[in-house]
Amino acid sequence: MKLYFSPLACSLASRIAVYEAGLPIDLVEVDPVTKRTSDGVDYRQLHSLGLVPALRLDDGTLLSENAAVLQYVADRVPDKHLAPRDGLARSYLHQWLCFIGTELHRGFAPLLHKTAPAEVKAYTMARLLPRLAYVDHWLANRETLLDAYSVADGYLFAVLNWTIVTSIKLADYPSLAAFHARMLERPAVKRAFEEERALYLAERERATNAAAAVS
Repeated sequence: MKLYFSPLACSLASRIAVYEAGLPIDLVEVDPVTKRTSDGVDYRQLHSLGLVPALRLDDGTLLSENAAVLQYVADRVPDKHLAPRDGLARSYLHQWLCFIGTELHRGFAPLLHKTAPAEVKAYTMARLLPRLAYVDHWLANRETLLDAYSVADGYLFAVLNWTIVTSIKLADYPSLAAFHARMLERPAVKRAFEEERALYLAERERATNAAAAVS
């Protein structure tokens, strides 16, 4: 399999899931600005929207969207228990993947765009903060979103990282801050985060150098 990702984007969740699952994987970095891959391909020729993650399966099928990729990876190795198999527990996994994707992930998007108008960011913050508070309350007496670690926790961790580059202070949400710290104690999470952090810093340096060359 081949995973297309951008450093510290939401695709970090898929990288974490693959590491948790112990699956062999080829990792291909996608520049979020140029949309070119680390092996020189125009990523939009593979995925016309240029969005990550995308998972190229061994039969050539391309699977996109975190919720789909995360569940596919989890189901490949059921003995790892990265996702409930069926019943209400599986529905709760769907619930949290949907909530993180639509209420948190989408909510952060305008805050991460430098050109977003101030009024848009203010509106976004007004909607996002209560949703963060909701998850903070849910985790007040819990270690994980479900009764045990699941791929949803990796997705939440990936999204919470974005507070670092916004005005949101994770410390204002003690349960979320504690959750984030716990996740970093997991070897797969720590490995994925540290690898992508290094790539992200290198990416920023390239962008800075390119801007300096133009000016």
